Amino acid sequence: MSVNYNRDVEVFPVVKRILGKITGGDSFYQSPTDMGVNRAGFSIVDDGVTREASKQEILRRYFRYRCEYAMGFADRETVQRVELFMKDFVIRPEDRAVVKPAWEAARQGQALDKGNEGIFCGAAIELKDGTIITGNNSALMHASSSLVLHAIKHLADIPAKIKLLPDTITNSVRNLKTDILNERTVSLDLEETLIALSISATTNPAAQLAIEKLTELRNCEVHMTHIPTPGDEAGLRRLGVNLTSEPHFSTKNLFMP
Repeated sequence: MSVNYNRDVEVFPVVKRILGKITGGDSFYQSPTDMGVNRAGFSIVDDGVTREASKQEILRRYFRYRCEYAMGFADRETVQRVELFMKDFVIRPEDRAVVKPAWEAARQGQALDKGNEGIFCGAAIELKDGTIITGNNSALMHASSSLVLHAIKHLADIPAKIKLLPDTITNSVRNLKTDILNERTVSLDLEETLIALSISATTNPAAQLAIEKLTELRNCEVHMTHIPTPGDEAGLRRLGVNLTSEPHFSTKNLFMP
């Protein structure tokens, strides 16, 4: 919401008189700007924290505009402007704590040939205690699905060897997607994974324990090496994480029916 500055100038003498009557003396403000923007600096009590928050906001916008440009929602000029901000303030993409771990997860997945259809996605999340958890995509699930499962297993202290999704459930979903819905891939996005996890929780206490930890992901920082699919983005948004991603598509099939 924006306010016409001329209106501020017109009403300011009235506001100034009201403040004078309240305080019993002269008003401390000499203009609308003095009353508004000039006061903002006095609310900063920790300059270092404020600078870091500003830096992280520039980084989030940098990744966001690059993705929007790749999808045709923003123009090149918008991307160039935020890139100039990055140069002016000497900010690098990897200054966002979850970026390098996500890159490493993608490279590790490629080294182990764990991707899906020739695409290797990595994802990383920074938990509230500063722990970094990673995940990558596979023929079974998307990188965001792997990431969330790894994160809640860590939070619930569930050993890595314990399966949260039994083969009976994953096979059932696989049959539904390929045999009935005629989809080309069986890899589960985050929304599908969360539904499968809730089904597993009816008979698997470990899955129930893991589900209870999902709320602890809210406001955590997440980065992905590829643009999330609609199912991944919706799931991450509902979990309340702060997501950024690289401007690479996670599928070779860009047709939108």
